[in-house]
Formats: sequence, structure tokens, C-alpha cells
Amino acid sequence: MDDDAIRDLFSGLGPVTIRRMFGGKGIYHDGAIFALEVNGDLLLKADAESVANFIEAGCRQWVYQGHKGRGPVAMPYWSIPESAMDDPDEMTLWARRAFGAGLRSRKS
Repeated sequence: MDDDAIRDLFSGLGPVTIRRMFGGKGIYHDGAIFALEVNGDLLLKADAESVANFIEAGCRQWVYQGHKGRGPVAMPYWSIPESAMDDPDEMTLWARRAFGAGLRSRKS
């Protein structure tokens, strides 16, 4: 997804900054990372406070194969519900949840 499309998708949250990272993109709002683009997939940050929402919506957690035989590594990023991709209000709700997780992770 190109940067303009990402900005448009998250416009309900406000302005976002996009930085290249991990072979993908980190997506920030007010200095807090809240989303990633990895291998063409957009993923939202979750934490203990918000993960139940992602599970309930049937989202998938991002898991990658660790280096040097470490096995799978589960990351705190989850897929976006399909319904949010076509509904700007719903996307804003999910983006706010992810931004909240991003803010909370900066405090810990």
C-alpha cells in the first residue's frame, strides 16, 4: 500500500508519519507507533487492554519465524477486521485502540 493510501485510511485518527522499518513501514501518530505494514499487510498494535477486541473480531496476530532456530515469535500487532477497511468510522475506532496501545507501550 502506498503512503498516500495509508494516510487516507487513517485520516480519522489525524496526521500520520510513515517510516521504513523491518522491510516494511512503521506508522506513527503524535510520535507513537500504532501500526505496521509488513509484506503488504496492515497490522495494528494491541496490548493487554485491547487484545480482547482483536480476538473477538477474529483478527490474526502477526507471528514470524525467529532467527537461528528460535521458533515463532508473536508480535503485539494484529490484522485489521475486513469490515473496517471499507468503513472510515470503524477504521477510526480501530486506529484509536491501536494508538492507545502505542501510547501505553511508551510509558512502560
